[in-house]
Amino acid sequence: MATIQSNSKAFFFNYLQSLSQTPHRLRKRMLATWTPDQELNRIRLRSGADMKRKLRWYDLVALGVGGMLGVGVFVTTGPVARYHSGPSVFISYIIAGISALLSSLCYTEFSVQIPVAGGAFSYLRVTFGEFAGYFAGANILMEYVLSNAAVARSFTEYLCSAFGISNPNSWRVEVHGLLEGYNKLDFSAVVLVLILTLCLSHSTKESSVLNLIMTIFHVFFFGFIIIMSFCNGSVDNLVKPRGLTPNGIRGVLDGAAIVYFSYIGYDSVSTLAEEIQNPPVTLPVGIIGSVLIVSGLYCLMALALCMMVPYNQIAEKASYSMAFRSIGWKWAGNVVGAGASLGIVASLLVAMLGQARYLCVIGRARLVPSWLSKVHPSTGTPLNATLFLGICTASIALFTDLDIVIEMISIGTLLVFYLVANALIYRKYVITGKNSPFLTLSFLFLITSCAIGFSISWKLEQQWWGLPLFGGITIVVITFFQYTVPSLGQASEWSVPFMPWPAAISIFLNVFLMATLKMLSFQRFAIWSCLITLFYVLYGVHSTFEAEEMEMEMPVAVNEVPNPSIQLTKLEV
Repeated sequence: MATIQSNSKAFFFNYLQSLSQTPHRLRKRMLATWTPDQELNRIRLRSGADMKRKLRWYDLVALGVGGMLGVGVFVTTGPVARYHSGPSVFISYIIAGISALLSSLCYTEFSVQIPVAGGAFSYLRVTFGEFAGYFAGANILMEYVLSNAAVARSFTEYLCSAFGISNPNSWRVEVHGLLEGYNKLDFSAVVLVLILTLCLSHSTKESSVLNLIMTIFHVFFFGFIIIMSFCNGSVDNLVKPRGLTPNGIRGVLDGAAIVYFSYIGYDSVSTLAEEIQNPPVTLPVGIIGSVLIVSGLYCLMALALCMMVPYNQIAEKASYSMAFRSIGWKWAGNVVGAGASLGIVASLLVAMLGQARYLCVIGRARLVPSWLSKVHPSTGTPLNATLFLGICTASIALFTDLDIVIEMISIGTLLVFYLVANALIYRKYVITGKNSPFLTLSFLFLITSCAIGFSISWKLEQQWWGLPLFGGITIVVITFFQYTVPSLGQASEWSVPFMPWPAAISIFLNVFLMATLKMLSFQRFAIWSCLITLFYVLYGVHSTFEAEEMEMEMPVAVNEVPNPSIQLTKLEV
């Protein structure tokens, strides 16, 4: 007992001593960066065993398609069509799809250069430093956990439809005394999340095969819905009762910001970079191909729903099943419920695959406890991270409704994609291109400022003059930068074409779509940002500082890397 008390006092004293050095450590660590070689070798060694490279290009396309399809169609389409975009919800998907495609191009170049499991976390850490990477990684994790919990609850709604039950809450347990939106306990969602967690803990390849089978079935199932809807629906429903855009262009764009939630699955594909064969070929095909396929299917499915039922009669829950029931096809509603449930399972499988890899790499950086970074030697999966996040997701899925988290998910996703686009431009023109950072940073600042000005003009409905003004300035600024700041051209085996236009437009669109979200989303996001920053200051910066100092004192152990030519030196800030 005395020993335990003594150790506790020593730990507390050491922690207080660390806190007293917080300003010094923040200066040293916040902007500390790694090279891609260090990220690929030295940092990856901290997980112990390597992840197994078993995935091919078709696995990646199937994982990307499977990860996006169930989420977008079955969770967001109905509510967005009814309350925001009306029959023009397919246009909202087109706008969100263009933005997602531009962001996916940025992701692809980074993933080819740095084929590790960290996704946006690793890309930002090697470009803007530790805190930027940590902030993006924490937001992506938040978005994954919340979206997976919300999607798991949608599984219950469609499963009810499969059994012919019209009330989507019939399999939930209502608890009186809890707040509205948190008072319907969903044990079916919890069971689903826990089963998938166990599957993912066992093997990535087997999980990929399972997803491939479900995705192939899912695409045929989508074809059934589209054909049946187009044959039995009416084009008149697209213009009645209040036209194609009942809430105007504003409703279409508001809808685009919300349905952006539907495209987050491609981010999961980039986190599998350590588990695929031939990354320079496989990653571009997997990421870009899945975004293009899904965008087309989203638009067709959105049109199908609005042709079956007038937009103001679309059910908020289990929209497609209820739409078939409304036209007298009860059996089709049951089939759609079963197929949608399977699609949601595929989406969850991929998203939970991605979230564990993010946490694993953040654990490698010592920004969270290091046991979360361990890769199990026999399964080749990040077992601890998978189990931990599975439990978190199941806990939230038990009680939290989709409406509470959906815009919070969108704002986090849009911010991370915005940061990745900025990082690609900075890396391409400053770090790789060896240009002065002043012009590039000024360019990024001007693009963001113009996007904010355009968004404010959009919000203030009388200030229409700001739209052409800020839009025109944006085009001039991009053109000026393109012709005055040289680029080295193709800096890797795969490079985004027509730079800086795709990345700059991605920055502009992400800022604009964020601005269309409600103020409550920003308030919740501000609280979350404060919490993760506090965690970094109280834990993360001290953990990484001490880990780096320890490795610098033990060069022999650290130098056991696959590539002995890499010289490991102290990070330069």
